[in-house]
Amino acid sequence: MDIAEHIEIVDVEGRLLADAAEEAGPDAKVATCPDWQVRHLLRHQGAVHRWAASYVAEGHTARRPLTEPAGLDGDALLDWYREGHRLLVDTLTGASPDVECWAFMAAPSPLAFWARRQAHETTVHRVDAQSALTRPPGDEPGPITEEFAVDGIDELLTGFHARERSRVRVTEPRVLRVRATDADVTWTVRLTQDPPAAARGGTEAEADCEVSGPAARLYLALWNRLPLPDVTGDTALAELWRRTSGV
Repeated sequence: MDIAEHIEIVDVEGRLLADAAEEAGPDAKVATCPDWQVRHLLRHQGAVHRWAASYVAEGHTARRPLTEPAGLDGDALLDWYREGHRLLVDTLTGASPDVECWAFMAAPSPLAFWARRQAHETTVHRVDAQSALTRPPGDEPGPITEEFAVDGIDELLTGFHARERSRVRVTEPRVLRVRATDADVTWTVRLTQDPPAAARGGTEAEADCEVSGPAARLYLALWNRLPLPDVTGDTALAELWRRTSGV
């Protein structure tokens, strides 16, 4: 996916998040993040949007603190969130393709990194906002395209969990296979005492456990927003992921 596609997703998903938050109200519990109410979600995501925009707009080359507005609430909080979201979309849209700034994962460019990261950040938290709404049993979050879900799984497995801060570790080497059944894409994740080493393909390696399902469902499951779909082999590895993969 290219930068423009990611920016479009940031725009759409951020507005959907705001709409769901407004409908649910600030006191509503966020089912996918049990410690949060909608107000906590808006404060977090609004701060992240401004934080991300500041790197691209101001060219910061080192990590900066992320500060949430603890006392902001109600309509003022929702307006603040929408303003920050608009700032991010406008900043990404107007940025020079060769802008130089800090990024925390490898990418073709800093702008590509921030557009992609904020697309997935905002989508996952849109799902969180929608989880605060009263829904019929079995109703699931709004659609996520197969292409975007595959992109997000790739970012999560080969980007986030390649970092030293990943807590997915085992004492003896194991292999976890992730399979997006509708996209015919697999990832092989080698687990050791070091950060997970994931790559697309690698099916020649025997897996101790395989997690499979449609890409969109798998994407949200790997982010711990839905239960893991089909699990075969050593289910303890799937449980290890569920317990330790939060980022």
